[in-house]
Amino acid sequence: MRYLILSDIHANHEALSAVLKHARGRYDKTLCLGDLVGYGSDPNEVVEWAREIIETDGAQVIRGNHDKACCGLDSIDDYNPAAQASSIWTAEALSDDNLEFLTVLDKGPLEVAGFDLVHGAPSDEDEYIITTTDAEEMRSHLRTGLTFFGHTHLQGGFFFRRAAVKPIEKVPMKWEELTISIDDHSSFLINPGSVGQPRDGDWRAAYAVYEANDKLVTYYRVEYDAQEARRRMREAGLPLILGDRLLVGK
Repeated sequence: MRYLILSDIHANHEALSAVLKHARGRYDKTLCLGDLVGYGSDPNEVVEWAREIIETDGAQVIRGNHDKACCGLDSIDDYNPAAQASSIWTAEALSDDNLEFLTVLDKGPLEVAGFDLVHGAPSDEDEYIITTTDAEEMRSHLRTGLTFFGHTHLQGGFFFRRAAVKPIEKVPMKWEELTISIDDHSSFLINPGSVGQPRDGDWRAAYAVYEANDKLVTYYRVEYDAQEARRRMREAGLPLILGDRLLVGK
């Protein structure tokens, strides 16, 4: 079984479309780690895509913090002004059916075929895992040898071998993909990166594919029309910074 792993789409339909086209034929089932909406101009299109793949293909989708905020399950008081403005805009733009869909999304950790899906961290769906120290604090919370997480918008992750925890690097800027092996003697925290709002210095959309039979994870980066996504965000009246950062991946 080959799993398409997506996270942090953030209502960027341009990026999602490019990823789905690039990934065609590489996977059997879709898994999404949350934040379907927030920031971008296409919340209904992205939510309707998620609803369709759950119904037709048995995809698994868990919620992210922006999904909760935009449907009223969580406060936006701690968000920065641009994120607050986008959450309010998204809540008003979403159809009633799509808002309802967001309210009933599963909370991570969610086990799928012997591995876990979380949005932020195994211990807390809203917590960030950015450094090796952050990852080390998760060691006792790992339920399986393989956990996929998002939230940080940083492709890569960490692996634990004996007493050590080491980082996994993102796809280099001049490359389009990078494959790592999932061995039985280590535990892995794998972040596919953000589809719609990368913040690791690479503007290209990010995703991963997990080949369960061969125990391989391949990270990908995909070029897409970020200028068009930015134009649509500006046209919608969303904060300028949210569109501008698409061009630099920060």
